[in-house]
Amino acid sequence: MIRLFNFRWLLLISSLILSSVFQSALSDPIPIASQGFAKATFAGGCFWCMEPPFELLPGVVSVTSGYTGGQKANPTYQEVSSGSTGHAEAVEIVYDPAKISYSRLLDVFWRNIDPLDATGQFCDKGQQYRSAIFYHDDEQKRLAETSKQVLEQSARFKQPLVTTIIPAMTFYPAEDYHQHYSQKNPIRYKFYRHSCGRDQRLEELWGTQ
Repeated sequence: MIRLFNFRWLLLISSLILSSVFQSALSDPIPIASQGFAKATFAGGCFWCMEPPFELLPGVVSVTSGYTGGQKANPTYQEVSSGSTGHAEAVEIVYDPAKISYSRLLDVFWRNIDPLDATGQFCDKGQQYRSAIFYHDDEQKRLAETSKQVLEQSARFKQPLVTTIIPAMTFYPAEDYHQHYSQKNPIRYKFYRHSCGRDQRLEELWGTQ
């Protein structure tokens, strides 16, 4: 069952009115291989909340909200949020490896999720809000597994880490009104994030961010 479901839908409906203003400025495709860029894909609950931690990092070219890890091609938000497609809300990060390392992205990822919650993330429950690292090559897999092992051995947490590390699958960008939600709707975003208890739990897990 998804908490704050009705509240989040109300935010989405009101946000649709404003979203078209930002679409052309924020949704331009980024050439990847031709410029030596790489991809990182992370799931950490609500993708609205996973975009901002990465967007301002030097070396990050773009952050896109979307769906991955499921069975249905081209799923809609309604389908994913119902939990019927197997997808997780996720972010796909295009970055310049010459300016920022994958290890740095992993560090930011861990500190913005609850790796102990197998039921979802914060107020959002269900497999569509699970935490996961979707690696794109063997080196990303190695680094992700190492970072998880380091955390497990650090004795920071008494419970096991349940975040999964799995191969990247097809990533489907979410609808335009979801992209850069915190920039388009800052007041609604902050209210949702606080109501969901995200920052409160992150401080409990990781200390002051």
